[in-house]
Amino acid sequence: MRILDRSLPGRWRRPLLDVLLWAVVSAPIAAARLSPPYPRFDVALLLGSLALLAVAVASARRWPLVGLLLVVLGSLVDGNFVFAIPVFSYLSGRRSAGPAPAAVLFGVIALGGTVLNLGLLGTGAATWFLLASVLLFAGVFPWLVGRYRRQQQALADAGRRHVEALTRERRGAAERVRLRERARIAEEMHDSLGHDLSLIAVRAAALELADTLAPEHRTAVGELRASVAAATERLHGIIGVLREEGGPAGVRPVGETVVDLVAGAREAGMAVRLDAPPDTVELPGMTGSAAHQVVREALTNAARYAPGAPVTVTLARDVDGVEVRVRNASAPAGPLPRPASSGSGLLALAERVRLAGGVLDAGPSPDGGFAVRARLPLPAEAHSGAGWSGLPVPVGAVPDGTGDALVGGGPERPADAERRLREARRRARRSLLTALAAPAGFGLVLSLLYYSFATAGTVLDESAYDRMRPGTERADLRGLPRRQLTPPLGVSSPGCEYYTDGNFPLAEPTWRLCFTDGRLASKERIEP
Repeated sequence: MRILDRSLPGRWRRPLLDVLLWAVVSAPIAAARLSPPYPRFDVALLLGSLALLAVAVASARRWPLVGLLLVVLGSLVDGNFVFAIPVFSYLSGRRSAGPAPAAVLFGVIALGGTVLNLGLLGTGAATWFLLASVLLFAGVFPWLVGRYRRQQQALADAGRRHVEALTRERRGAAERVRLRERARIAEEMHDSLGHDLSLIAVRAAALELADTLAPEHRTAVGELRASVAAATERLHGIIGVLREEGGPAGVRPVGETVVDLVAGAREAGMAVRLDAPPDTVELPGMTGSAAHQVVREALTNAARYAPGAPVTVTLARDVDGVEVRVRNASAPAGPLPRPASSGSGLLALAERVRLAGGVLDAGPSPDGGFAVRARLPLPAEAHSGAGWSGLPVPVGAVPDGTGDALVGGGPERPADAERRLREARRRARRSLLTALAAPAGFGLVLSLLYYSFATAGTVLDESAYDRMRPGTERADLRGLPRRQLTPPLGVSSPGCEYYTDGNFPLAEPTWRLCFTDGRLASKERIEP
């Protein structure tokens, strides 16, 4: 049904499925009515039954309990409606929002059926027990299965929303890291450009005071100085707003190169080897800043997560740009204990490399170490958002060095989604427990009720049985119950009465008293 439901066009899906359902539940009724013999009004009853099933199928979409009630009422006229009860009961459990209306309906059906069969129709206890068992196993149990399937679907939806919320949170965290990195780059631009512009303004002021400068040139230099000063102020206003309140200042010393960075790491005790031609030591502009940041972040991670491991820093330049590679082996004594990494450092590094026009690739190496590789264009080839055709780190999916990745998307907060997931799991477990335990419990209760009803007034005490003597008038027998049990199949004898000893679980006859001409002729115990 689910495969068919997905394959049909949306406009005709539900009508065709309803027609298919109607045909399935109508088949037993139609087969019985169309088979000989043909009683009077058989055609009218068939048409009425098919119409009732059509109404039940049509109403089962919006009011599933109404459809179930209709087929239960139909079973009063045609017993073949019982084949439709499990189907509509399952659909009721699958489509109903809450269990309370179904519980009320099953209670009303059980009470009404009991009054009808025992009170109005006068059916025996065995018939009542059979009908109650049909209601339990053809009605209640399928409803519980449908309810469990509904809870399973709710659990799957809650799990999906939980994953979406977590990925949304990770994407938001990744976006915040990227924004902070852009702000840090803006700070560096602010500091470096502000310094250069200030020097230009100072030199222009010195030139303006030169005695050999012509008046018209002095005026032009003054205008230049004023323009540079205004540009410096605008730079303060535009880029300076990106500074984080109380944020740390740039940590790169002015003029520090990769060689200086590696030398500092050696002085700190790291085993670092630098493989860099002279033309790659001094890299201009954003390329040099990004290369410096790649090496610094990789060395920091190696010192933190693989202490004592040898590290190799490689810079290779070609006609297309420069490649920066930092690779460390696995730690000799194993990694230090540390909290789970969020990947923010590598994420910020990826953003820095991307803004420089390059791409970053970082991840564990086959020998257990870790490798970071960045491909950066030279300033003449740099362009925003583009880079080398190697393997990029997608935005929102940057590895953090621990095998995790940051991915995105989702409409719900993680705390709310996790709470909803826990609630869905609890409901699913409860529904499963109910689906398994409720039929057994209902069956036990039903058996107790049936036994109590079937044996009421039929219990013959064993001591009274022992005092009975053959030849005694029936009217003179002491302790004889006021009513008899229905004799078991195959053992019924004319003139014999059957009673029970009151023992559970079966209300089967235990004592048989046979009379001839109103006198006790024989008595015996019927063995089970």
